[in-house]
Amino acid sequence: MLTLTALLFSLSIAAQSNRNRTLINAALHGWEYEIRAGFNIGGTLPQPFPEEIRSIDSYTPTLSVSIEGNMTKWLGVKQRWGIITGIRLENKGMRTKATVKNYGMEIIGSDGNRLKGNWTGGVRTKVQNSYLTMPVLAAYKLNPRFTLKAGTYFSYLTGKDFSGHVYEGYLRENNPTGDKINFRNGAIATYDFSDDLRRFQWGVQLGADWKAFKHLKVYADLNWGANEIFKKDFETISFDMYTVYLNVGFGYAF
Repeated sequence: MLTLTALLFSLSIAAQSNRNRTLINAALHGWEYEIRAGFNIGGTLPQPFPEEIRSIDSYTPTLSVSIEGNMTKWLGVKQRWGIITGIRLENKGMRTKATVKNYGMEIIGSDGNRLKGNWTGGVRTKVQNSYLTMPVLAAYKLNPRFTLKAGTYFSYLTGKDFSGHVYEGYLRENNPTGDKINFRNGAIATYDFSDDLRRFQWGVQLGADWKAFKHLKVYADLNWGANEIFKKDFETISFDMYTVYLNVGFGYAF
């Protein structure tokens, strides 16, 4: 029993030693590995802000977490410039309440029928999407603790929800002068544009890292979508919408 315990202890020490040698060798060749955990705060926004949206009455961020593994290749003798890439699993979401006028809409009635036209009144929207994201960034060390980053990211939509309901208003069927359908006294109608979301999205990422301790980092990254979230043939909402989120959290560098 003692012999088996001693053997297992020796194997554990050897494995840890090999791991340390591997990380040291990677660092000597300019490689750095990191795992991160954080959360996204932001929204899916029209750009520019359209006249159809008369006011934003409320905004609530949802619990939108991110988990990322990345690697950095530092270049040159001084290793001040580097290239970062990796894989990030993340959620981006929000809930809003707005007052709109002549807002493009397709609602689902209580009988399941769909009506398309221009909505004037209240709109509640829920967005909760999941992505598999790959950043490609340039990094620059201002000093041993502070690093700036800039580049692009590419995302694949893995889970989608863009839905909500309309209330206290009226729908003009087909166009702004069409037949008027009123929703009053608590009556609502739902909508769901989830299937119209674009699978591939990309954008610009800007951020900074601060090394609080030898291995622990604090980071903040702004992710700004560059392509519209809906498919090209989606015309119900007449203006373009983009994702804009700030990702903040902690990282552990090996």
